[in-house]
Amino acid sequence: MRKQWESPAPAISAPPEIRVSSMVRIGAVAVAPATVLAPMAGVTDTVFRQFIRHLGGCGLAMTEFTSADGLLRVRDKKIYRYLSFYEDEHPISAQLFGSDPLVLAGAAARVEQLGFDLVDLNLGCPAKRVVKCNGGSGLLRNLPLIRRIFETVRAAVSIPFTVKFRLGWNEREIVCVDLARLAEDCGLNAVALHARTREQGYSGGAQWDWIGQVKAAVRIPVIGNGDIRSPEDAVAMVAQTGCDAVMVGRTAASNPWIFRQIAQYTETGAYGLPSEADRYQMIRTYFRMLVEEEDSGVIGKMKQFASWFTHGVRNGATLRKAVYESRSEQEVLDAVDRFFGSGAREAPVPALS
Repeated sequence: MRKQWESPAPAISAPPEIRVSSMVRIGAVAVAPATVLAPMAGVTDTVFRQFIRHLGGCGLAMTEFTSADGLLRVRDKKIYRYLSFYEDEHPISAQLFGSDPLVLAGAAARVEQLGFDLVDLNLGCPAKRVVKCNGGSGLLRNLPLIRRIFETVRAAVSIPFTVKFRLGWNEREIVCVDLARLAEDCGLNAVALHARTREQGYSGGAQWDWIGQVKAAVRIPVIGNGDIRSPEDAVAMVAQTGCDAVMVGRTAASNPWIFRQIAQYTETGAYGLPSEADRYQMIRTYFRMLVEEEDSGVIGKMKQFASWFTHGVRNGATLRKAVYESRSEQEVLDAVDRFFGSGAREAPVPALS
């Protein structure tokens, strides 16, 4: 059986001196390697973050975005589900959204008390329900309010404070360079740019040139985000923009090996591709982690991730159908075993550390 990471990648497509950095320092926090798991609602819960850590290569993980109002005003106990983490997840950043400077500052202080290494402000979410409340990318049209938020939150916490934002509301209202300078002026420790507008959502191509312009405008670390689907893309983004770190979002859900592959590509110019046995172990391990977490929504999560994890799997539609039709966690696990067959079952599922 072929071992994980044996397959060589195509020749490196960027000059040999261009690499994703082995480390970037954000305030007092060392992020090594300089790769970040993007915050994704419904995806980057503690199970998925631990899973990514288990596979290796990710320097910093971020939580799902969390409502500052819910954390501070409503004190909804369910909110803390988004902010639960284990010691082996460090360094870890909590992402907050909201529009009230004092509420965000109070929520950030609470995040610091909970033991997070960094706190991040979401100025990028394009969802209508978030924008309608003047959160996420809805704030991109109000730089004076953003300044007040930056200053108030910065004064409330001692841990590194960062912000993730988009280019602007639309192509006619690009504010990313001004926003990055504002963040630096207010004492933020790094900025992450998703190189699309709010109007674009997740469609069209990310405009990496703007990441380069932000990098040229500020001295604090710049994290590039958007359309990193492979290690070659990560290196190409660094080569084109000079960014200090790369952030991977949706690709991590369909290819959770991406961070380890980037690290290998950075070190050797080649990276391994997962075998069928690797994919079986990956799916079985993640589903088992979900079951052990004993969350009430386990079966739903299994079905959600089945559509991503079967990306690139031969006849994956058959497995997806079997998972979607399952009525219990055990039925899902049995469906995975049947699909991959006895050869895959003979490959041991790695123990959780």
